[in-house]
Amino acid sequence: MEVDRRVGVAIDFSPCSRKALKWAVDNVVRDGDHLILVTVRPEGNYEDGETQLWQATGSPLIPLKEFSDPVTMKKYGVKPDPETLDIINTAANQKQIVALMKIFWGDPREQLCEAIDKIPLSCLIIGNRGLGKIKRAILGSVSNYVVNNGSCPVTVVKQGDHEN
Repeated sequence: MEVDRRVGVAIDFSPCSRKALKWAVDNVVRDGDHLILVTVRPEGNYEDGETQLWQATGSPLIPLKEFSDPVTMKKYGVKPDPETLDIINTAANQKQIVALMKIFWGDPREQLCEAIDKIPLSCLIIGNRGLGKIKRAILGSVSNYVVNNGSCPVTVVKQGDHEN
């Protein structure tokens, strides 16, 4: 059994990423694990200190108390929703886990694969928006890319047809 597991969940605060987070908490995360939320922001011309400072390497690992604080998250250009924070806080209290967030900037496909190696992650759980074949061909699938190029086990949690 692996000690000091780092379970990563790709999160963009959408319903499908919340579903992936909930699935990870219910099925993968165990007492004592590190739950690391990995979020990728678009590249841009950032002038704020934190964003500019960490744009090349990603943010430092941000503890739950700090990423629950809207003022701190505004510095990074991230706005976690209450439902996501509730899932994480409940898991942290019930399972005695360490919850952290790491923010990257750039292409989600590349940055998620990079996060696997930089953090490093034991596994990554990612949501799938369920794009149709045409949209997926045009936009490309982040989850498909990470499954094929990530260096750790990657689980894709699919969005059901009846869900938004």
